[in-house]
Amino acid sequence: MNLKNIDLKLIYFFKKVSEPIARFGIFVVFFWFGILKVVGLSPASGLVEELFNKTIHFIDFPTFLILFGVYEILIGILFLVKGAERIVMPLLLIHMITTFMPLIFLPEVTWQAFAVPTLEGQYIIKNLVIIAAAIGISAHLHPLYENEE
Repeated sequence: MNLKNIDLKLIYFFKKVSEPIARFGIFVVFFWFGILKVVGLSPASGLVEELFNKTIHFIDFPTFLILFGVYEILIGILFLVKGAERIVMPLLLIHMITTFMPLIFLPEVTWQAFAVPTLEGQYIIKNLVIIAAAIGISAHLHPLYENEE
């Protein structure tokens, strides 16, 4: 087997498995981190509470944290369901907006200096990879309406 054939076989294999692996990876992250919030063991709870205290005041924090965890669990599960992409993508968009908010509203927690994130900041910025994976999943969708010209 020559290098060209190996290259083609690898490319074909990665095309075949990229979407299911991306779905599973997003599921694991959202389901796991959501469960940790629901049971009160999330290491991100402090950061979430700081942002909560600066932005939301219509619900108590313990209830919010559980609901936020359930929301993350729902996102994770929906990424496993082929056909639920048009439902989960807006949910993910809302989640990503809220997730990036500490970079703006809590700079003392998320930045050491200009362009130097803290560990919390890095944790947030890595969500760009989740966004990229979600876009990759969406790229496999079929249009709702075919062009009838």
